[in-house]
Amino acid sequence: MSLVRRVISNTVPSSTVPTGACVNGIVLKRLFREGSDVKAGQLLFQIDPAPYQAAVDSARATLAKARANLSQASALATRFKPLADARAISAQEYVNAQAAQAQAEADVAAAQAALRTAQLNLGYASVSAPISGRIGRALVTEGALVSATEATQMALIQQIDPVYVNATQSVAEVARLRKAADAAPAEASAVRIVLDDGSELAQRGRLLFSDLSVDPTTGQVTLRAEVPNPRGLLLPGMYVRARLVQGQVADAMRVPQQAVTRGPQGDTVLVIGADNTPVQRRVKIGGVVGSDWLVQDGLNAGEQVIVEGFQKMMRPGAAVKPVPWAGATAASPASPASAAGVAPAAPASAASR
Repeated sequence: MSLVRRVISNTVPSSTVPTGACVNGIVLKRLFREGSDVKAGQLLFQIDPAPYQAAVDSARATLAKARANLSQASALATRFKPLADARAISAQEYVNAQAAQAQAEADVAAAQAALRTAQLNLGYASVSAPISGRIGRALVTEGALVSATEATQMALIQQIDPVYVNATQSVAEVARLRKAADAAPAEASAVRIVLDDGSELAQRGRLLFSDLSVDPTTGQVTLRAEVPNPRGLLLPGMYVRARLVQGQVADAMRVPQQAVTRGPQGDTVLVIGADNTPVQRRVKIGGVVGSDWLVQDGLNAGEQVIVEGFQKMMRPGAAVKPVPWAGATAASPASPASAAGVAPAAPASAASR
């Protein structure tokens, strides 16, 4: 039987990327619906491209001029070579022609780089999604002036499939979880997420043991689980209950949670002893299975445990009339002074989960 521990956890996106302006300009359009899912590369905002288109046109003209100069310089250097070999011109004239050709080649390279820069800036005027995920509200409106130098943020994209579930555990608990994950099959050691309404998420997560560090002030470790979230039911910042498998136990018993009294001196239950008299029994609680406690020590299979009717007992040690416990909503048919709803301690291995 798996020993399961429930821990309160919070969800965080697996990736968070702010979308900002890489160029200065006026926002002309917002091209997405706030709160929707976007794909990587999807167009989000359109910044006024006119000044950047003009810069591209100017860079193209400069490149064309540089190429024309290179053509002229190359032709002159080619024409001067046989003349220099025949000593019809001075060596310095031929060197000057070669230098002019090299300078023209450098001008072409610089013009090409300037054109690429202008094209990049023109592309940055169309702001697209860097990753796939869910986008929040727009942080700028149409007509707003955005600035690359001030790193204006325009929207925030969060990747929530998969989503991370963070829980704080002690070093000893993390060691037990790691050991259980190594020993158990993947399905048995999967992390199960319980939502606020008590339902369990269909998708199972897995524990991530990489990059663990201990908080020196508390001695706790932030443990992270990766959970598939295709329907987006888990949102960033939610608090959920994570069910973590801590190991396997044998010969354990399941009893309803309300039958156990928990206190600083330990956990106890009332069992039906001889002559139907209640007897207090100290038990060792190992974890939670569904709505029951998993009792590792202190109970034997088949013993009757008092679940409700404590307030109806006349005095300690007085006999009671046990009746089967049908659940928290079932009314007891016995007389108020002697009734006690009891449930048999069931072996955990035989109980449904």
